[in-house]
Amino acid sequence: MENLELLVPELFLFVWALLVLMIDLFSSKRSAEVPAYFSMAGLVITGFLMVIFQHGGGALWNGIFVADHFAFFFKIIFLGAAFFAVGSSFGVVGRMSHHRGEYFSLLLLSTVGMMFLASAKELITLYIGLELTTIPLFVLAAYIKTSRSSAEAGLKYMIIGAASSAVLLYGLSIIYGLTGTTSIYQVTINLSIHWLAYGDVGPAFTVAMMMIIAGLVFKLAIVPFHMWAPDVYEGAPIPITAFLSVASKAAGVVAFARIFMGMFIAFSSNIMAPRDWGSIVALLAAITMVVGNITAIRQTNIKRLLAYSSIAQAGYIMVGVVAANTLGIASISFYLFAYLFANMGAFAIVAIFADRTGSEQISDYAGFAKSSPVLAAAFSVFLLSLAGIPPLAGFLAKYYVFAAAIQAGYTWLVILAVLTTVIALYYYANVIRLMYLTPDTNPHHIIPSFPAGMVVILTVAGVIVFGILPQSILELALNAATSFAF
Repeated sequence: MENLELLVPELFLFVWALLVLMIDLFSSKRSAEVPAYFSMAGLVITGFLMVIFQHGGGALWNGIFVADHFAFFFKIIFLGAAFFAVGSSFGVVGRMSHHRGEYFSLLLLSTVGMMFLASAKELITLYIGLELTTIPLFVLAAYIKTSRSSAEAGLKYMIIGAASSAVLLYGLSIIYGLTGTTSIYQVTINLSIHWLAYGDVGPAFTVAMMMIIAGLVFKLAIVPFHMWAPDVYEGAPIPITAFLSVASKAAGVVAFARIFMGMFIAFSSNIMAPRDWGSIVALLAAITMVVGNITAIRQTNIKRLLAYSSIAQAGYIMVGVVAANTLGIASISFYLFAYLFANMGAFAIVAIFADRTGSEQISDYAGFAKSSPVLAAAFSVFLLSLAGIPPLAGFLAKYYVFAAAIQAGYTWLVILAVLTTVIALYYYANVIRLMYLTPDTNPHHIIPSFPAGMVVILTVAGVIVFGILPQSILELALNAATSFAF
């Protein structure tokens, strides 16, 4: 008898997303607040249900769906990102005359897809989870129908997303053709048997591996597959941009880890074959850090700056991925947890500023610290954390990622990562300089709404507290790493 209780959090959030639609449809006020608060409540309840039903672990359907420590940790990130995105959306959705419930419902449905993806240990289930994640985001990116840039963002994201999904699916189909199974565990065994029998897995395996890498790095906006990210991030509603930059990126990392560390690494360990994919990913990480950081310097739009920053951050995450060891998994888990607070907080400030001023230009932040000192201070904390300045959480995140890569022998990659971090500090510090040292020619005294203010407070607290007292999260991250056999 299957333990179907493991599915309770995902099923609950799915039903809750449908209820959000119904509540908005039958609400007499037809305001953004009712479905928004209802969505936030559903995300919190889902978190509690996850602790109750999934914290102890377990598996369904012969291991197709697993509730291991790795899935649990990343589901926390997904739910947190969705909660912060909803809290930052009151201003955006409040300006819409209709389709408010659909906005929040799609956001919840995308989160459901991410949660299924995190627990998938079978290739088709993993692929479906990835599609359930991205399809609602296509719609959300184009949600501001009166904005040409939003429509363009949605169209570009849909086209690029569909192309990357096709490439990924074709690579997965080759793996099925080689092994006769879609179970990640069984694929590892069958590949090992094939190697022992013939001494090689053939060129088809190499082609499959390259196509899977290409399909997944599109999702992560890794250079040279990053061309969609700046335009999509700029055109999409700001809270959706934040959700894309954190939750969607984390979902791509989960898929990468399940396939490469749960399948290909285990296969390589069993038969002592070379891990060729590590060198490819290391090269992509290096190019991504350089291109992302250098291009960010030239940006004048704050959303595009954070978009290129997000691309560079993906490069730092991949530094931990190429380590392919226990510390590597733990480090990228902690990195994404720290990134959740810093990036969602930064975009929350951008959303608040844009709601009140209608501007997304970096130059308009001049003197912001004089008119809105609290928000400027919070924004500075987020930017410094993204730059990796101690004692904030971003510093420890980079430290552990770099330590994992050095442990795996990628010292050259860490040196490059440190050098590009200096470049990142330059453009983050430039925004801070504008806020504190440039005269305020057009004062913007901004008081955020209650939900947006709550998001800022929680994210600032997360960046500071988990930078000074990271032990509890590090333990969870190390437990997440035990889900893989190295």
